[in-house]
Amino acid sequence: MPNYRRSNTKGGTYFFTVVTHHRQPIFCNENIRNALRQAIVDTRREHPFEIDGWVLLPDHMHCIWTLPPDDRNYGMRWARIKRHVSKHCGAIFQREELKSPSRQRRHESTLWQRRFWEHRIRGDRDFRTHMDYIHFNPVKHGIVTRVRDWPYSSFHRYVRRGVYSLD
Repeated sequence: MPNYRRSNTKGGTYFFTVVTHHRQPIFCNENIRNALRQAIVDTRREHPFEIDGWVLLPDHMHCIWTLPPDDRNYGMRWARIKRHVSKHCGAIFQREELKSPSRQRRHESTLWQRRFWEHRIRGDRDFRTHMDYIHFNPVKHGIVTRVRDWPYSSFHRYVRRGVYSLD
């Protein structure tokens, strides 16, 4: 098994990619989106973090978080979020045919890929580049032709703040 080295800067700002197991398009489902939203609220209540940007696509999501100055444990936050969604929606979306012996031994659901990808943001330019990537992702994947047409994105919040134009 590979030995993954994660960045662990206290108070860091991180870009994440989280993918569903076998790229199932479950994020199109309102129950999943509601469970995810509640999982984030619950997790932030006990383990705060700032959400700088987010996009939810049918089979994956990208986001940027900033952790509190004395904290670096984003892995625990992702574990809590994934566990909450699995607990609340797993029975509906569980796919036994996708349950490998390894997933069975670990008592894992078939909602999520086991790991996630993270990148520590290293400055203003890196932040802007990743924010643009997040918001343009629905267009990149051919889901919409204009960024503003995708409702599951923090793009609209940034338009209201005057950071991005609607175009």
